Amino acid sequence: MTTASTRLVSLWDDARAQGMSEPEKLLYRSNLLGSDKRVTNYGGGNTSCKCQEVDPLTGEATEVLWVKGSGGDVGTIRMDGFATLYMDKMRALKGKYRGVAFEDEMVGYLPHCTFNLNPRAASIDTPLHAYVPKAHVDHMHPDAIIAIAASKNSKELTAEIFGDEIGWLPWKKPGYELGLWLEDFCLKNPDAKGVVLESHGLFTWDDDAKACYELTLEIINKAIAYFEEKTAGVPAFGGAIHKSLAPAARREVAARLMPAIRGFVSGQQHMVGNFEDSETVLDFVNAKDMPALAALGTSCPDHFLRTKIRPLVIDFDPAQNNIDAVLDGLEAQIAAYREDYAAYYERCKHDDSPALRDPNAVVYLVPGVGMITFAKDKATARISGEFYVNAINVMRGASSVSDYVGLPEQEAFDIEYWLLEEAKLQRMPKPKSLAGRVAMVTGGAGGIGTATAERYLAEGACVVLADISADSLSATRDALTASYGHDVIRSVIMDVTDESAVAAAYAEASVEFGGVDILVSNAGIASSAPVEETTLALWNRNMEILSTGYFLVSREAFKLMRVQGMGGSIVFVASKNGLAASPNASAYCTAKASEIHLARCLALEGAEAGIRVNVVNPDAVLRGSKIWEGEWLDQRASTYGTDKAGLEEMYRNRSMLKRSVLPEDIAEAAYFFASEKSAKSTGNILNVDAGNVQAFTR
Repeated sequence: MTTASTRLVSLWDDARAQGMSEPEKLLYRSNLLGSDKRVTNYGGGNTSCKCQEVDPLTGEATEVLWVKGSGGDVGTIRMDGFATLYMDKMRALKGKYRGVAFEDEMVGYLPHCTFNLNPRAASIDTPLHAYVPKAHVDHMHPDAIIAIAASKNSKELTAEIFGDEIGWLPWKKPGYELGLWLEDFCLKNPDAKGVVLESHGLFTWDDDAKACYELTLEIINKAIAYFEEKTAGVPAFGGAIHKSLAPAARREVAARLMPAIRGFVSGQQHMVGNFEDSETVLDFVNAKDMPALAALGTSCPDHFLRTKIRPLVIDFDPAQNNIDAVLDGLEAQIAAYREDYAAYYERCKHDDSPALRDPNAVVYLVPGVGMITFAKDKATARISGEFYVNAINVMRGASSVSDYVGLPEQEAFDIEYWLLEEAKLQRMPKPKSLAGRVAMVTGGAGGIGTATAERYLAEGACVVLADISADSLSATRDALTASYGHDVIRSVIMDVTDESAVAAAYAEASVEFGGVDILVSNAGIASSAPVEETTLALWNRNMEILSTGYFLVSREAFKLMRVQGMGGSIVFVASKNGLAASPNASAYCTAKASEIHLARCLALEGAEAGIRVNVVNPDAVLRGSKIWEGEWLDQRASTYGTDKAGLEEMYRNRSMLKRSVLPEDIAEAAYFFASEKSAKSTGNILNVDAGNVQAFTR
């Protein structure tokens, strides 16, 4: 049914745009277009304007092309994200063109056209914008348009929907030649307002920024309206043959599948997962035609660069809930995909093709459950999933009004293994030391937990903060999210003494990130009382949290790490008191000693699986520490005959090095044990106490 809510609405504000320069209007238009995924996906498409600028050398006016630079995203781009090029030099490039067999060399000439020493690299699509004889050009990847472009009879559909207003060009890999094709089309069709590129997307143009923006929306809305009319009442993808599991059950299946998949696909580097079970995804994975459509592969180059040419369909039957059988056969399924991908590479490679890349699937479709994606980091995994949702929408539209057509295999390969794409990959910065790792930090809302989480995040890890205090946990999560972004941080309320809560926390980590590589067991309490005043309840409370709690979170970590088969690192944050007795703290000291010995036992058991277990022993970390709030602070101050204000100074002077120990110091030790710097260390104790002879381990 056609509904107004599905239509794109102009967000252009004349008052806001008043007084803007043409480049500023370009930025405004770009951000508006990129704010709606129905217009283009993340990083997809590009925008441009041509305007007069003052040449810094001559002082004369000259025509300059402003165009989205390489690797940018129109929704979030800023002024420094645009490349700027002299138009007279862009036109002069035609004299250097030696034909389609040599078009890639034209990219090397683009820096010679740079205006005003702009360091932003121009993208491969620059000629497509330069040679359209209009001031403003939009190139977008709307699902509704790509559904037309990926249909068997896309040329006829384009004419049926748009008439002479929008033209059509056959598939051509992005590059210089396509730029000349576009120019030729514009010169031969001066009244046309745009063009559909087969298997690719939409170009629209105008001499006014606002008119160009609203034209782009108008054309997309026409396509949306066409598909709504033609597909009303028609079952998508041949109709459903599977029924979705309940939401909680879907996450349970994903929590079991994702660590196993992650272990099989992380051979070259640690991968991070993303789970999606939106209605759009479920409609597709449950459908009769899903396997056949998925096998055809994606169409738009932006789609398969993010998702590989096709997904892996997991042999799960939601009616039988055969998860155990699926897990038993998962290794063979993934191996078969690798073999198929390697065969695709061998069929299509050229003499100068880059070496075979990671042959594992990016997208995993699970009937009745949803879609799982794996990539080198969480953002890429999430965005890959978003791109496959775009592909689903394209397949829905195309298969409803025609036959969906994936990009021909050789064309797909030539994009995926394009030497220019390889050069872009080679320019990517080196991964950070914990890239692809997932850490669970208990006591995550305390001073040490927060500092450790931040240290890991700074090194590229994803972090699950676990704590029993909902308010503190929420505040800590929000603060870290403000610095590092939502993708890499999750939080779970967890009582480490509750078996079900601990198991649920690891299941959540598995669904959100694909598994866990690092456990920082840091949850704690502290108590102080002479032994004759130590109640059984106080004794048991210390043992429950500091010994039993550490056992429970470690046991679940071992289970998960063994499923992944990738090793792992467990770091216990113990205490100097586990080695050196303190007065009036028998329950606390004994529980900490138990914790340290548990770590030694686990180091023995985990070694054959590559699971390392080490201990960091802090002492007197007062700043930001939750255990130094309330009674413990009062009790320790009383024990040592000082007041609250003087306690930290007393501890500093008591140390051999006469230095205060801060949460960041403990975090640095926890980072050392989590990183490859300590790859050959297990069963060790690292004291971070500014020196205490009683705590010397030997």
